[in-house]
Amino acid sequence: AGAGQGTARHGRPRLASPRPAPSQRRLFPQAVHAAILRHRFLIVRAKELRCGPEQSRRFYREHAGRFFYQRLVEFMASGPMWAYILAHENAVPLWRSLMGPTKVFRARHSDPDSIRGAYGLTDTRNTTHGSDSPASASREIAFFFPEFDEQRWYEQDEPQLRRGQLYYSAKERVHRVLRAEEAEVT
Repeated sequence: AGAGQGTARHGRPRLASPRPAPSQRRLFPQAVHAAILRHRFLIVRAKELRCGPEQSRRFYREHAGRFFYQRLVEFMASGPMWAYILAHENAVPLWRSLMGPTKVFRARHSDPDSIRGAYGLTDTRNTTHGSDSPASASREIAFFFPEFDEQRWYEQDEPQLRRGQLYYSAKERVHRVLRAEEAEVT
């Protein structure tokens, strides 16, 4: 969600995708999830998945021909990862700040508490991806969550979330809209 994308408290949804975790960093997915919650993002959708080489090539096709493309595709296809749809009033700048600089060496020295500073291995194995604009967020969300209807979310769920009618489901690892019948029980 970009700043200035309207006055909605939670803004536009965006994709955040921790890349496959190196085997020596098994706690990485949990650490990223905890950081997402700690920084008060709403987790609209989350799923664990594994991208094959062809799916990774399609996702990063805009980088085809660049020197790092093959390494990036291989890394993305190397193991399971989590993909998230996050919402926050300032989602793009906040997520980019949490990720830290793309260059791991720079992240370790200038922002060691960032996700990339703490967990990144190399510039291609820098641990996380995040949409850089509302247009790329929509495209990337559709890639990983083809069942997600962004328009429906804006019309039905987002207004209720803005009013604070939500709860976090630890079992599902997402925030859910509190329906009227659930609100009466609690």
